[in-house]
Amino acid sequence: MNANWNYPTAMRTGAGRINELASACTEMGMKAPLLITDPGLAGLPMVSDIVANCQKAGLAIAVFSDIKPNPTGTNVENGIAAYLTGNHDGVIAFGGGSGLDAAKAVAVAANQTCSLWELEDIGDNWLNADPNKIPPIIGVPTTSGTGSEVGRASVIINEAEHKKAIIFHPKMLPGLVILDPELTIGLPAGLTAATGMDALSHNLEAFCSPGYHPMAEGIAIEGIRLIKDFLPTAVADGSNIEARTQMIVASAMGATAFQRGLGAMHALAHPLGATYDAHHGMLNAILMPYVLKANQSVIEQRISRLARYLDLDPSFDAFLDWILALRIEVGIHHQLSAIIPDDSRLSEIGEMAVLDGAAGTNPILYDAKTYAKIARNAFHGVL
Repeated sequence: MNANWNYPTAMRTGAGRINELASACTEMGMKAPLLITDPGLAGLPMVSDIVANCQKAGLAIAVFSDIKPNPTGTNVENGIAAYLTGNHDGVIAFGGGSGLDAAKAVAVAANQTCSLWELEDIGDNWLNADPNKIPPIIGVPTTSGTGSEVGRASVIINEAEHKKAIIFHPKMLPGLVILDPELTIGLPAGLTAATGMDALSHNLEAFCSPGYHPMAEGIAIEGIRLIKDFLPTAVADGSNIEARTQMIVASAMGATAFQRGLGAMHALAHPLGATYDAHHGMLNAILMPYVLKANQSVIEQRISRLARYLDLDPSFDAFLDWILALRIEVGIHHQLSAIIPDDSRLSEIGEMAVLDGAAGTNPILYDAKTYAKIARNAFHGVL
């Protein structure tokens, strides 16, 4: 099942292709790459094997892993310090969403005179960066959820403002991506489920977005089908290479498709994650049916068409029933109260959701009170 693709960037897909990393670094002009990952992965054999292989190939590789599950500006600043101190000339973004996002943020900001926050995705802020000073990036995901390896942005917590900021630059898109399903085999069933549902949320919100982008819509439809067919297997049997391959591809498809836009799931998940340090994929998984129900009046016909493609009864209700059944099958909580302590800050969350970038491409433009109501429904399990 090995393949080489060139959309949206150069992608090498297949089991064992991580063994091509050292030569890929050389091909991209790296002599001293900095591998950026999270602390949970840093101590695993897969990372030590990569380091050994790169050193054997003559690369002066180092590892930086001081990253939180929801990466912060401080994490990025520390990563930049490690990059500059080590005289590195490229970045290997390795891991799940936190490692990939932090790594891309380090790469885009390391050699710039502007600050990280001057690259927040507002207006033309990306023009503040000198593109010639952005080093080459190789993206290597170890989960099948965020698809950050094919994204041109990173979500980083701005601690001073207590919010998640989207850092954007076109050259944050890695020049090469390695999708090796063997790297995801050790992912526990619970994380496989949460990250897989995150991939579903990306494909689904992209499909429901009102933006005009037929290519992204087509990618989203097939990404959803792959998740329907293979997520339960990946959760039940983590060693199933076919399921792991299809899920890591579906994850990349979701992040490619959401060029079309996201929506209320993410508009709520971002402030909830920043406020409660909760897992992003789990938040999207829990919020999913509540947002679908809120959007029903606008997306019903579109969802019916999607249901037909998925071999479901062509109706909104059949699709929603499938989502609910899938969540039960893979072990997703039904309500937010399972992962956040109380509902006392949901009005504040609603105000933050309105300002989130994903809110602008939801099928319905909600106000803060409506966002807070959706969040409360999700907290109490009222569908």
